[in-house]
Amino acid sequence: MRHTLSALVENKFGVLARVAGMFSGRGFNIDSLNVAPTHDPALSRITTIVRGDDETLDQITKQLRKLVNVVDVIDYTAGQAVERELILVKVKADGRTRAEILQICDIFRAKIINVAKEDVIIEITGDCGKTTAFLELVAQFGIIDLARTGKLALSR
Repeated sequence: MRHTLSALVENKFGVLARVAGMFSGRGFNIDSLNVAPTHDPALSRITTIVRGDDETLDQITKQLRKLVNVVDVIDYTAGQAVERELILVKVKADGRTRAEILQICDIFRAKIINVAKEDVIIEITGDCGKTTAFLELVAQFGIIDLARTGKLALSR
């Protein structure tokens, strides 16, 4: 089962290394990791997606709370949070396929942020279902490169 964890941490040197070290040292795998400062420059939010049963999740949460510089840890269960991901994808696009790619982007509210002779770079944000469906549709044109932020989450 996938779980979304949000850790509010002090924005200090070495905090991310300690958090990542806790996961690897105890054999927990991270599916997705995203770190950024919050509105308070003294704090950062680390959002992680982890797989495991309730016992594993409980263990991870307890271990995170023990770490120095961790202020709070929240486990978002389904429906408790707004979750989004940002993807930048470079797709092959020639004169024949460009119009169809534009149409798909329009349907998914994606933005074309760069146009070159042989390709386009597209930005899309949304939940996992939306971004996965979009990537499946544009894959037919040929994905050249892809970058993802990982999931971000805030409580409702």
